[in-house]
Amino acid sequence: MNPRNTFAAVLGTASALCAVPALAQSAPAMSAQDLVTLDRLGTVAVAPDGSYAVVVVTITDPASYKRTARLRFVSLGKAAAPSAELPWDGVSDPEFGPDGSLYFLSSHAPGVAAADNTTSQVWKIPARGKGGAAPAGDLRFTQVTSFKTDVAGFHVSPDGKRLLVWGDVARDCPTLGCDKDGNTALTGPGSGRLYKDGVGFVRHWDAWETPGNYSRSFVVELGGDGKAGTAAIAIDGPAGTLTGDTPSKPSGGGEELAWTADSKGVWFAARQADRNEPLSTNLDVWHSPLDGGAPHNITADNQATDTLPTPSPDGKWLAWAAMARPGYEADRLVLMLRNLQTGEKRALTQSWDRSVGSIAWTPDSKSLIVTANDVLDNPAFRVDLSGKVTRLALSPDAKREGHVGTVIPLRDGRIVFTRDSIAGPAELYVAAAGKPGVRLTDVATSALAARAPVTTQRFSFAGANGDTVWGQITKPAGAAGKLPAILYVHGGPQGSFNDAWSNRWNPRVVASQGYAVVSIDFHGSTGYGQAFTDAINKDWGGKPLEDLQKGFAAAARLDVQVDTANACAMGASYGGYMMNWIAGKWPDQFKCLVQHDGVFDARAMAYETEELWFDEWEHGGHPYYAAPEEFEKWNPVNHVANWKTPMLVITSEKDFRIPYTQGLAAFAALQRRSVPSELLVFPDENHWVLKPKNSLQWHQTVFDWLGRWLKK
Repeated sequence: MNPRNTFAAVLGTASALCAVPALAQSAPAMSAQDLVTLDRLGTVAVAPDGSYAVVVVTITDPASYKRTARLRFVSLGKAAAPSAELPWDGVSDPEFGPDGSLYFLSSHAPGVAAADNTTSQVWKIPARGKGGAAPAGDLRFTQVTSFKTDVAGFHVSPDGKRLLVWGDVARDCPTLGCDKDGNTALTGPGSGRLYKDGVGFVRHWDAWETPGNYSRSFVVELGGDGKAGTAAIAIDGPAGTLTGDTPSKPSGGGEELAWTADSKGVWFAARQADRNEPLSTNLDVWHSPLDGGAPHNITADNQATDTLPTPSPDGKWLAWAAMARPGYEADRLVLMLRNLQTGEKRALTQSWDRSVGSIAWTPDSKSLIVTANDVLDNPAFRVDLSGKVTRLALSPDAKREGHVGTVIPLRDGRIVFTRDSIAGPAELYVAAAGKPGVRLTDVATSALAARAPVTTQRFSFAGANGDTVWGQITKPAGAAGKLPAILYVHGGPQGSFNDAWSNRWNPRVVASQGYAVVSIDFHGSTGYGQAFTDAINKDWGGKPLEDLQKGFAAAARLDVQVDTANACAMGASYGGYMMNWIAGKWPDQFKCLVQHDGVFDARAMAYETEELWFDEWEHGGHPYYAAPEEFEKWNPVNHVANWKTPMLVITSEKDFRIPYTQGLAAFAALQRRSVPSELLVFPDENHWVLKPKNSLQWHQTVFDWLGRWLKK
């Protein structure tokens, strides 16, 4: 990449994004309490007639912090139309049948408290009127499934006659749930778990593996009464055909499974589970016919990731996303297309240097709508069957797209989507063809409008190798004088602190405490082409650190309020690694550091993490013992002698990606060197801090730490 638009800036304010009125300076600043308790928009489904949508809204009690989810009906005809709510707590995953019936998951009937022994099952309510209208008090419902175990997710067949369900069961269970749990690790007579040679994953993300159990999917018939039987067809076929998880673990979901257009089969993504699985990114797309035939792998020729199987509505095409390099989880996802009549396949976006994040067909099967990171935004793009890519301007803010998600094209050419940004969390929008979107919901916009706004400014500068690198400055609107600066370092490392809302690492809530938050998309970030993303390989502490140093200085030159002489830095995951690296390689810049779930010792990390492919790829594709010099070159533990910057260390006992021992070791190093330091350990969190009270404690601890070292 060549330097371009150096120090160019694009300006925007939070209050303008959702057309809410500007507030006086006396409005209270956004707090951690606000972040934790704001209502949150979740899954979206659109009725077959396109007249209304159903969204999941999660509500948090501001006193008890208990969360519950409800379904809200939103008319797609009028932006100002009031929405109705289904009086049923604890529901999720709405999906429409072809007749307009609404299916969803719940562990209990409406008005009944969930019990410890209840399981999550599929329920259904009848089709509602146009726009989602229903007679007052009408709450007819049917419990569709009654399996022995939780239904983790489902899809209704296009003809409405069958249900695809999935959940965790033994590999030889004939249906979703059986009397045996399949756990081969509990050999007794004690409580020990015995993992035998070749088991593959021993633990993953935040849970110990249960050998013999897998995430499996089954097809069941829907009867005339609307209920499903328990007799099932296993889409992974008989034992020996395929042994693996579908959806994949730890983060796969319904986007990895899809019905064929004729309802006679299922497409799904899965990876073989064996001793090589911790080293493999070889997720494949499979087709499972429902006529008794065995599932077959249609992407066996590709040893890298194949995922997001998405058939066209007319049944002629299958689209999916594919990587090219085995073992690399951040390789570019290219949009692939297969002619289901001839078997011919081709790469639609091979010449487009962006990575596909989601796929949706237009109802006429003539084009696809995909999303992808693109220079601080996550817009939607139309891809014709010829491979032509067109960026869509869906945002009502002409200056920035922000983060567009859950894209649903309608028959009349409109597009339903969600959008969020640094300024505010996700809301539901609808856009007519060629026009910007109109906001339909007010899940959190008005509540957030009662808080003092912030401004976000984009800028670019010449980073490592003279390449153009982008960043953002978020600060309180109307603030006067110098502001203490916070260098925000994102994780991944193949990721981005783009113009998006986060319920965890949120620049708005940090800036609202009186800081100027500077985030830099250093080499390795996504949205700038695959070569830029690849540039961090074998260079974890090289070009990224140079970008952060140059970007922090560039932000101060661009905005005189950014006080880099009165600054702290903070980051999680790779960002946490960078805090440990900064402590040894840039020790004089910051008054404090916040290190969350960061790598401290590359040697220990190489043997302790669960997904080995990630750590080995990042250091040249070798295990530690084969090329220790590649790991040691960027190992923070080798520079502890230089550590002197006060550091808050945060870790969680259920983090198996970067085990909590890495945090304990960093804290021990700090204490041994008598560097002012604190350690916050969550026994019940994983690589992320998700529970409401824990999130509040995280923010309070971080804000106290920043306030201790920075002068306002």
